[in-house]
Amino acid sequence: MLAKMAVPVQSHLILIILLYCCMVLGISQAQLQVGFYGNTCPDAESIVTSVVRAASLFNPNTAAVLLRLHYHDCFIQGCDGSILIDQSGAERHAFESEGVGGFEVIERAKAQLEEVCPGVVSCADIVALAARDAIVLANGPGYQVPTGRRDGLVSSVSMADSLPDVHDSIQQLKTKFFFKGLSEKDLVVLTAAHTIGTAACFFMIHRLYNFFPGGGSDPAINPDFLPELKSQCPQNVDVNVRLPIDPGSDQTFDNNILQNIRNGFAVLASDARLYEDEGTRSVVDSYFGVSAQIFGPVFERDFVNSMVRMGQIGVLTGFEGEIRRVCAAFN
Repeated sequence: MLAKMAVPVQSHLILIILLYCCMVLGISQAQLQVGFYGNTCPDAESIVTSVVRAASLFNPNTAAVLLRLHYHDCFIQGCDGSILIDQSGAERHAFESEGVGGFEVIERAKAQLEEVCPGVVSCADIVALAARDAIVLANGPGYQVPTGRRDGLVSSVSMADSLPDVHDSIQQLKTKFFFKGLSEKDLVVLTAAHTIGTAACFFMIHRLYNFFPGGGSDPAINPDFLPELKSQCPQNVDVNVRLPIDPGSDQTFDNNILQNIRNGFAVLASDARLYEDEGTRSVVDSYFGVSAQIFGPVFERDFVNSMVRMGQIGVLTGFEGEIRRVCAAFN
């Protein structure tokens, strides 16, 4: 009799444990909400917006830089501000993080927030809000950012391996997104963030001149586009020379980059890979044609949804982590 009773009791205990875990996760997720600082720091979002706007007037590349900063923060270790830590061995100094910028904009916003609401607004939330404001300044869609993130206590170069790389195959890209809880559609629309900004020739040399053993160019590059790319990034060029990632629309947020990918005008190899896979290719194509114009999907709406999902990767909430006084250093 006791043996027969053991099974349902054990199952009952497992169910209780699972329910408890779900409750804890649910509470943590619920703490990430739109208007989180409404009572504790009502001007938080407007302060970040004003700082980002001022930075954009000084440097037109600010929008792309801040968007990339948010992406790197979330993908390496979760959206916890760990990319901002400036110390030896931190992820900010990983090879994969070379060229990431915007740190001074985040620190400027943090300094102003500390004057008004000391110890309240996390650096991780500032990064997420700054990315949203940057998109708007590039004529992209506005959206509400759920806030309530707390800042992480760890930042390690070794964690940067999880970042998607320009040389990754489409399967590698899909796998890296999958492990972050993101779909093929998220992969396509978040990659389309390359609609603004530039890339260094460093990322192009292999694709243009050494794609095959013994040399040669990536056959995915449209033959009409190849001479233009080679003229901007000749073999003996300074690899730090930069070129627009979305030719013809690099200062405006739109879906033009997806059209470029369809036509073989992708600048980055990882962007071009989106059109090699049946799943991601169908997502790219879904934004074009008569049916797309009439019935959708709507690119800007999908991009916003993907940004919000990305912004929830590995967040710390409640009593986890800390609220840094300075974004570049742990308290």
